[in-house]
Amino acid sequence: MPYALFSKEAKLSKAYPTEADVWKVARKSGLVVDVATDDDKAAPRPVLDNDYEIRPCQAEPNEDPVKNKADAEREARIEPQLSPPEPPQQEEPLRRRAHQ
Repeated sequence: MPYALFSKEAKLSKAYPTEADVWKVARKSGLVVDVATDDDKAAPRPVLDNDYEIRPCQAEPNEDPVKNKADAEREARIEPQLSPPEPPQQEEPLRRRAHQ
């Protein structure tokens, strides 16, 4: 059964083959936030922002969840990825010639 992103009863995303696929799309869309828990866990756990939910769903009549996943992966490869700026390179100091 495919999965999609929902807000209340409204389906907000295309259908994808697995819940993990929807998590990837939600994270890329900026809908996932990390929340610290009271547990003794070392890292915060990811949750969906704004009470969004990932739930099983029926695909639309002409919708192919596997194709949706492939399209999302292709788009992720095409979109430019932001990388941190490179640190400035230090110029080698000019060397003075010794007077002979």
